[in-house]
Amino acid sequence: MNETRYTTDAVALDPDGYAPVGHPGVTVPEDRRCWSVSWPAYAPVDITPPELRAETLARHVPGWAADRDATPDLVRDWEQRQAVALVPFQLDGRGWPLHPQGRTGRTGRNLGRWGESAAADPIVVAGSGDERRLLLITRDDIEQEAIPGGMVDVHLGETAPAALVRELREETGVDLSEHTPVILGQDLVDDWRTTDHAWVSSTSALYQLDATVTAVAADDALDATWYPFGSLDHLVAAVSAAGRTLYAAHRPLLQRALAHLAK
Repeated sequence: MNETRYTTDAVALDPDGYAPVGHPGVTVPEDRRCWSVSWPAYAPVDITPPELRAETLARHVPGWAADRDATPDLVRDWEQRQAVALVPFQLDGRGWPLHPQGRTGRTGRNLGRWGESAAADPIVVAGSGDERRLLLITRDDIEQEAIPGGMVDVHLGETAPAALVRELREETGVDLSEHTPVILGQDLVDDWRTTDHAWVSSTSALYQLDATVTAVAADDALDATWYPFGSLDHLVAAVSAAGRTLYAAHRPLLQRALAHLAK
């Protein structure tokens, strides 16, 4: 039986064969997503940006990159990374990490680390009932409304609880270091930068306040806004009314927060 080779759908590659970082990748049928399914013709699209390619990394490492290795087989601490991963993952025969949910249609990386990049997402809710509000930021990379979170600085020994507090303070000016959140889960995130060998997993945590507090956008945030949060549909409508879009990857995390609040 002949395999079908999927293409880059006429999107122009640069001279070195890389696609734009926003390229959706090749189509992956559901019956070929699992790594255990043989697919010799699989040809994922490489979305590695110039600053993370081998020739650039040989000269310097961008400030946001934790791995200076151009390919994942050069990483030497995979056993340790697998031991602390929020979502378990395996390595292939080359020593490359494999996305826990299977093929993505894209390869390379547009994240600081190969394999799992751990994120922390603080979901801050104020008030109750019809007065309940949710704090969101406008991300500067995709200009969508999102939870004010970010990456855990694991290479500096930071923990997820510390990152929750730091990211919230850096992006909104809100300091909740004296509050104890409810950890909602540790999950894969459908992040726009995901590839076969680099992805994001997040610790999401719920902070509950009696009333809204002043929030001022900073760092990676263009704006910080309190939105009505009676339901996910209610939130989406409010965000749309403001002329903005809710970051799709955070919807499952917000739905989980609503489920907890409904208990």
